[in-house]
Amino acid sequence: MLRVENITKIYKLSKKQMRLENTKDPRKVAVNNVSFEVHPGEIFGLLGPNGAGKTTTLRCISTLIKPDEGDIFIGKERISVVHDDDKARGHFSFLTSELKLEDHFTPNYLFNFFGSLYGLAEDQIEKHKEKLFSVFGINEFREIKVKQLSTGMKQKTSIAISLVNDPEIVIFDEPTNGLDVLTAKTVTDYLETLRDEGKTVIISTHIMSVAAKLCDRIGVIIDGKLRKIGTLQQILDDTKTNDLDDAFFIIYKEAHEAEGGVI
Repeated sequence: MLRVENITKIYKLSKKQMRLENTKDPRKVAVNNVSFEVHPGEIFGLLGPNGAGKTTTLRCISTLIKPDEGDIFIGKERISVVHDDDKARGHFSFLTSELKLEDHFTPNYLFNFFGSLYGLAEDQIEKHKEKLFSVFGINEFREIKVKQLSTGMKQKTSIAISLVNDPEIVIFDEPTNGLDVLTAKTVTDYLETLRDEGKTVIISTHIMSVAAKLCDRIGVIIDGKLRKIGTLQQILDDTKTNDLDDAFFIIYKEAHEAEGGVI
């Protein structure tokens, strides 16, 4: 289980960034007092437009950055991600398109390398590799250098490597972004498999169909604030709509009206 408790992350803007943001405030509140929890055997989706705070939230959870306020806890032991990040890292994997594989190495080498970083024995690495390379069809290009792989092949390799340690908590930032239909289907199918295995799965997405089809619960995040959380049906009922696109637009409109803005 993972529990996010009242996290806030604030960035300082440069003068150039202030001009681009059309603001005189040198601070940008990327995540504003966000709380939610995700249980084993559940896919939880953070749904929001670009710049809403999805990636910043996931980076805080995955220890890449620290929130300015609040904390994140893992498991029944309530391991603090903020105060005991070294211990927390062994419990999860984090995949984002911003993390690139080294061009000059092969999927096979990279899988072995990252497995060794986790302290896995060779037989463990080979066991995990056999399973993941088979699921994602990597065996046919396992000895081809990353620079020669297609976008889909690179994404499959990245996913396999991110799961090398068989983590309890799986965190994917925009897992289907930029993928062809077949590769995206392979990815979403495996996320469902991980959920069925009892893993705790968190994804971010701006694609309504992905959130509606894949997520057991959805948190709608807009301008750094979590505006709505619940199952798809609960969100539809709350907004008196029949599909997630319409529900999201209502939530977005209400959020901007509450902040005194316009759409």
